[in-house]
Amino acid sequence: MSLVMLSSILIVSTLAQLAAADFYKDAEITWGDERAKIFNGGRDLTLSLDQSSGSGFQSKNEYLFGRFDMQLKLVPGNSAGTVTTFYLSSQGAGHDEIDFEFLGNSSGSPYTIHTNVFAQGKGNKEQQFQLWFDPTTSFHTYSIVWNPQRIIFLVDNNPIRVFNNQESIGVAYPKSQHMRVYASLWNADDWATQGGRVKTDWTKAPFTANYRNFNILGCPKSSSGSTSCGSSTSSNSNEGWRTHELDAAGRNRLRWVQSKHMVYNYCSDKQRFANAVPAECKRSRFL
Repeated sequence: MSLVMLSSILIVSTLAQLAAADFYKDAEITWGDERAKIFNGGRDLTLSLDQSSGSGFQSKNEYLFGRFDMQLKLVPGNSAGTVTTFYLSSQGAGHDEIDFEFLGNSSGSPYTIHTNVFAQGKGNKEQQFQLWFDPTTSFHTYSIVWNPQRIIFLVDNNPIRVFNNQESIGVAYPKSQHMRVYASLWNADDWATQGGRVKTDWTKAPFTANYRNFNILGCPKSSSGSTSCGSSTSSNSNEGWRTHELDAAGRNRLRWVQSKHMVYNYCSDKQRFANAVPAECKRSRFL
């Protein structure tokens, strides 16, 4: 079965799973004034960017581990200089963070997905991919699975990256700080497109990204500060994320994505790490 056909099946399956999500219940708009809007009974949300400001929202709860799904339709046309995000983050010094960032493109060029993992305030674990479809014409599902063993980044349920817990060799791993889900649309034309060489064309503003079917299966922080596991939008029995790892088919899809669509891997950046590659890079090329 081809990856495209498999992706289509997984999209339909994921759509069915996410039908109960509600932005009114699970999220709050945090900046951008009227540039962020929730509508369609809480099922849909748009973020806009103009020359004055971008916009963003966050989850109402904080979580320690879980599966986090979001459907996005990215800024169409000339989106150079813009960055659309979906990520997890704690707050304060030594924060943890797990990033999906979508770097805008000139018309006709592919979007770049920028991924990163921070633990105890340290990141520098970037991998970038160019998608095998146009993410501006329809919704696609982007997911983060975060459990004590590994972090998995998925696009339409296809794994594109796995970051394993390798504390045994001294690599920090996010495991003790609760994180919120964040999403935003903002201007980053100093670096986002071709290293900042292509600037935002404000004559195309406002730029708009569409979000829907925000779904969390995980362990929210209670009012007392403890963690209780369950789901904000689904039954508590759906807890496969706790031990989620790739099977043989998943590993094959991961290899296909990384061999065909990866455009940057920090583990392969010999100029940046001239003296020695990071310790985790020596264990597996599929990080």
